[in-house]
Amino acid sequence: MNIAVNTRFLLKDYLEGYGYFIYETFKRITAAHPEHEFIFIFDRPYDERFVFGPNVKAVVTGPPARHPLLWKLWYDIKVPVLLRKYKADVFVSCDGFCSLGTKVPQCLLVHDLAFLHYPSFIPKSHLLYYKRYTPKMLAKAKVIAAVSAFSKKDITSQYGTAADKINIVYSAAKEIFQPLTNEEKQATRAKYTGGKEYFIYAGAIHPRKNLVNLLKAFSLFKKRQQSSMKLVLTGRLAWKYDSFVKNLKTYKYRDDVVMTGYVNEEEIRKLVGAAYTMVYPSLFEGFGVPVLEAMQCDVPVITSLNSSMQEIANEAALYAEPESPADIAEKMMLLYKDEKLRSQLIEKGRVVVKQYSWEQSAERLWQSIEKAIQQNN
Repeated sequence: MNIAVNTRFLLKDYLEGYGYFIYETFKRITAAHPEHEFIFIFDRPYDERFVFGPNVKAVVTGPPARHPLLWKLWYDIKVPVLLRKYKADVFVSCDGFCSLGTKVPQCLLVHDLAFLHYPSFIPKSHLLYYKRYTPKMLAKAKVIAAVSAFSKKDITSQYGTAADKINIVYSAAKEIFQPLTNEEKQATRAKYTGGKEYFIYAGAIHPRKNLVNLLKAFSLFKKRQQSSMKLVLTGRLAWKYDSFVKNLKTYKYRDDVVMTGYVNEEEIRKLVGAAYTMVYPSLFEGFGVPVLEAMQCDVPVITSLNSSMQEIANEAALYAEPESPADIAEKMMLLYKDEKLRSQLIEKGRVVVKQYSWEQSAERLWQSIEKAIQQNN
């Protein structure tokens, strides 16, 4: 078979979210199925490391699709041309968008519908595109893959999509995240927090990640505990980050907050692995990979109630109401005071992470691809 794949998020030195999912799953899928040819479709020059084997053919068709008008051009005009040229049997797209301009069966991966629940957190032009075309793309795809039961339920309830059309494929933590030695922990703390213990948030600096409430919670923690504990925020500056950075300048405990900016994988591994606790209070996620990454490092987790993270972490995390700084602070104080609870969460986390792997995600995605082709036939 000729399997065409949207690989526009495989970006050199900037592999996040969608890109990591594509990289980890298709590295395994292409190796497991040498009998098939995979056409990787990029929207800009690509790195050769993304050509995983002899059965992968990389093609580029521009322009780079980075805003709604170019999304429309790329998916509905440029991609269909390549699908015809390479006689694709299926088109796989893992970024929530598929092509409305082709008859080739499609497998569409949807991470979440955050734009419906928090519309103010994305640019208006993007929001209009999502609202107009998401229902059409969900209807167009032969099979939809969701990264959690939480996302599957959201899709069915918001758009009436048949449940049997949606497969759950899950995501996973990157293998590089492993427990640190005591020496590595001490060195990391010395580098970033003057040797002090710290809570960590890892992810984009974006309104949806609920960092303003995290700062408020940290204030409550500091007032009540009189602790030398720090708060480390590590991740790239994303949309509407400027107001957050501005507010941070006048934050009472500014000297106890460390913003690292975007750092490489090795540094993130160390920062997460040396943390006292991961606090991930995101308002909305389809999966919440940082939660698993922390657990894989033997770091306990505080995350959001009534979210996909509760499905993924089960009993291995503490859950707080994300819009309540007092509740987040309470959970931070609870872990700070109770070493036995902290140890219990670490042990439970070790069990949870074994339930997720990129091998499993790749196999589930492959089953979804086959289902899309069979449905068409």
